[in-house]
Amino acid sequence: MVTTSYVIALGANRPSRNGAPEAALAATLAELGGAASPIIRTAPIGPSIRRYANAACVITSPLPPPALLAVLKRMERAAGRRPGRRWGSRPLDLDIILWSGGAWSSPGLTIPHPAFRERGFVLEPLAAIAPDWRDPITGLTVRQLHARLTRRRPAYRATASGGS
Repeated sequence: MVTTSYVIALGANRPSRNGAPEAALAATLAELGGAASPIIRTAPIGPSIRRYANAACVITSPLPPPALLAVLKRMERAAGRRPGRRWGSRPLDLDIILWSGGAWSSPGLTIPHPAFRERGFVLEPLAAIAPDWRDPITGLTVRQLHARLTRRRPAYRATASGGS
């Protein structure tokens, strides 16, 4: 049986059947197994006003990407997630970010996750457990992607040019 490695991003900002968001993530990380990152708290994007608990894990599975996605969606529903507005409050959000097979595209699933490179709440926990995992599109490691996202850029300063 062939097993594949996957990176899963986890987020929650509403209580679930497992309790507070951190408890929901801890229970889900235990159920998924594998290497788990610390849980961090982050500001929301979009219309939600509640802060998120976020984490990442690296798991192995014999399932192909669409079958694993179906399992993750069942886990979300079991935690109390219902269809709703994009970026709204949720008791559990599970996304396949990367997999050892490189890139994947099918209706409803794109790997690598299209926005993961711009999301500190994914890259920060992921860098703690898989800093050397390479993005199959850019060839950059998670560590490099995280550094690019978080490095300080010098403030723009206009310079006055003196005329004579």
